[in-house]
Amino acid sequence: MVAESAPRTFAVVQVFGERLDARIAAWGLAWDGQAEIVGVDGDLRIGVRSPERACRLLAQPHDVSARLVWLPSGKESR
Repeated sequence: MVAESAPRTFAVVQVFGERLDARIAAWGLAWDGQAEIVGVDGDLRIGVRSPERACRLLAQPHDVSARLVWLPSGKESR
């Protein structure tokens, strides 16, 4: 029961310029219809409707894009 209801874990990676540099900006947990993200610097904690929304929030207009990277959940191996 616990394993089946566990949230999926993801990172939001910010990419600078034309893929010249990148950093993990935040870690997140996703459930159906909601996600929570925490910035790696400790200065950000946000609840959002989806991990994709977190990505849009962490993308910045001047050459900074954001991408989701999903961690294996363990559910795939069952």
